[in-house]
Amino acid sequence: MREHLFTSESVSEGHPDKLADQISDAILDAFLAREATAKVACETLVADNLVVIAGEFRSTDPAIFDDIRARAEGIARQVLKDAGYRDAATGIDPDACEVQVRFNHQSIQINKGIVHANGQLGAGDQGLMFGYACDETPDCMPYPIWLSHRLVRRQAELRKSGALPWLRPDAKSQVTVRYAGQRVVGVHNVVISTQIEAGLNPAWVAREVTREIIDPLLPLDLRSEDFHILVNPAGPFEIGGPNGDTGLTGRKIIVDTYGGACPHGGGAFSGKDPSKVDRSAAYMARYIAKNLVAGGLARRCLIQLAYAIGVAEPVSVMIDSEGTGIVPDAHLEAAVRKVFRLTPSAIIETLDLARPIYRQTAAYGHFGRDDVDLPWERCDRIEALQSALV
Repeated sequence: MREHLFTSESVSEGHPDKLADQISDAILDAFLAREATAKVACETLVADNLVVIAGEFRSTDPAIFDDIRARAEGIARQVLKDAGYRDAATGIDPDACEVQVRFNHQSIQINKGIVHANGQLGAGDQGLMFGYACDETPDCMPYPIWLSHRLVRRQAELRKSGALPWLRPDAKSQVTVRYAGQRVVGVHNVVISTQIEAGLNPAWVAREVTREIIDPLLPLDLRSEDFHILVNPAGPFEIGGPNGDTGLTGRKIIVDTYGGACPHGGGAFSGKDPSKVDRSAAYMARYIAKNLVAGGLARRCLIQLAYAIGVAEPVSVMIDSEGTGIVPDAHLEAAVRKVFRLTPSAIIETLDLARPIYRQTAAYGHFGRDDVDLPWERCDRIEALQSALV
């Protein structure tokens, strides 16, 4: 078994790209709280002292559109505050920054093309979506991205609790894992870049981050002989948030998914209602893959779904168990076809997606979460899959 290194990264909820994702999903949740069938495609840009929110929307009641457009500025300011930004010195001033709102109505042609006469939805766009699961962690996620998310989540917890009050909202993590074939044999290195208050001693910061963030999450027996830690390797990280970098919705799609351990179809998730299959079908693909792995039908599983705009049924379904399935992949595909309905309407119904649940997904990954209840993470189709293989 060839040994190799593989690296994944994560970013905190205060990272500019994740601020943009959270604002877009908070707008989506506001629409879905008023109308379950609202159509939303929301994009956000954050920059120094500036937030721009734009997109295409459709609601059956024009008053809903007008109300949320009027509330959008306040929603954006609240997301900035919730992430920990207080003033320009921390990265952006949520009370004084400029917020521009540019809402447009969804194209009538697009709406007519995807809503069939019988009320069934066709796919909101063409595209290919991937889902993945493996047995490397209790949550059926690849270990590098699983640990990367937990490191930045712990950074946020310690900052918000006041245990490390000198931490600031913007942060990134990176984990490199050594594999022997498909098996994790150790962690090669960990990188933490975290925004801090001005004037702190870099060596002291490195010691505190190691002791309070890394050591509690990474057991000694998982550290390779050549294991090393890098904390703020570029030097003091005092200028962060939108003051230090521009953020855009949908720019952290590998952080959102599997850390590069499997392909990505290209479509981002945040700001899109579940009629857009690049979001909902990706959730369904993860749901299928996790049930297959959690049920012991494969140790690793990659699912690809593909759709044509306006067409309900997927144009293709593919399963690759990477040689770990208990039966040939063609048999797994047949079982999946029996157990899961894969039209957009069926996906929304199965996973109960027409609800305001999306802002919570916009930081720390959409998959493998143990801190929130996400329907596509449930393992409730194992028996049905096992029976379908008999």
